[in-house]
Amino acid sequence: MKLTHRSKEIITQLINKGVQIPCPESIEVGDEINSQKISGEGVIIHTGCKLYGADTLIMDGVELGYEAPATIHNCQLGNDVKLKGGAFSDSSFLDKASIGSGAQIREACLFEEGAHGGHNVGLKQTILFPYVTLGSLINFCDCLMAGGTDEKNHSEVGSSYIHFNYTPNQDKATASMLGDVPRGVMINQKPIFLGGQGGLVGPLRIAYGTIIAAGTIARKDILKEDTLLLGHPAIVKSIPFTKGRYSNLKRIITLNSYYISSILTLRRWYIDVRLMFTVSGSMAESLLKGAIDKLDKAIDERIKRLNQVAQNMTQSIKLFRAEGSAKGHFLNKCQEFHDQWPAIEQVFQKSKEMRGDSSNRESFLEIIENKIHINGKNYLEVIKGLDHQESQTGTSWLQGLINAINKQVWELLPGLNIKGV
Repeated sequence: MKLTHRSKEIITQLINKGVQIPCPESIEVGDEINSQKISGEGVIIHTGCKLYGADTLIMDGVELGYEAPATIHNCQLGNDVKLKGGAFSDSSFLDKASIGSGAQIREACLFEEGAHGGHNVGLKQTILFPYVTLGSLINFCDCLMAGGTDEKNHSEVGSSYIHFNYTPNQDKATASMLGDVPRGVMINQKPIFLGGQGGLVGPLRIAYGTIIAAGTIARKDILKEDTLLLGHPAIVKSIPFTKGRYSNLKRIITLNSYYISSILTLRRWYIDVRLMFTVSGSMAESLLKGAIDKLDKAIDERIKRLNQVAQNMTQSIKLFRAEGSAKGHFLNKCQEFHDQWPAIEQVFQKSKEMRGDSSNRESFLEIIENKIHINGKNYLEVIKGLDHQESQTGTSWLQGLINAINKQVWELLPGLNIKGV
């Protein structure tokens, strides 16, 4: 690719402000890159790297392409982020996040502080809470993982792991929640461990303290904490299958509603809590706004996928009727979901403005404000320094918000009789 005059000018600006580019003639920079969004403090861009996108943000101490060329497109990179090689698009990496070479990080991924990945990791629509660590040779799309307290005590996914996120009905209403948002954001929960050469068949929920043994495929929720799941020989049998039928509708709706409401709640956490730790107009604020954008994209994706299932109900009902394999009350539930989908989608969209219980919210925000006044704006130190009662106040606020969103959804589907998750 022949560099334009504008690209050459941007590279010169970066060098002049202190960015280390050992081989300037080898890198590519899009004309739309704003050099003001790239720090000159300790930033290193190695040979063969490419930078594109007007929303690209690079903060102090970032190192790109140490092991292999890295392509960055509309990503926001916090302090001391290390992206060692691969392709990174429309994702956000908070302070000290890192990932090895051969990575393919597609849209709407969010690495929170200190989250790590090995080499040859493929992610999309993936959210990793602080310190969560992925091994190598992993495909882990459409999921959120929390758990752990620090660099030594963290949730981990072993190498050669897969989150199975695509179904024979060709939908991806399969997002999985490992841990949760209300307790996970407090960075005080037991870690989750997924042993290597295993997998999760989404959508699943996995409780804190869970250990899934190497080589095990998890197909059911694990809701009891401190559980060890051991692998067992697969049951080999043949059963009739008709593409387009949905026999597990209640589970799909329940888990997808829980996941969407959880991401909406995490979005509220970023707006109300995390932004308190930044200065208006700073690169740190831009970084968090980039993260909020990724959460918006995640919400939109999950609504899109659940909408697809709702639209598929018409065909599913026809198939069940043709086979005579379903009772009328079940078909009524399918029709109910199809008919109520516009109202359900409206609930999710309007929930972006919900703030949760005002008493718990105001009490918790006051706690955070006081902690910042005493200890400064170090997010991890403040959150990890909360005592049990303080963190419980925040958890109650966030869980209440999730419950309120789900209640509105489930009231629109009385035929499914969803009690809770």
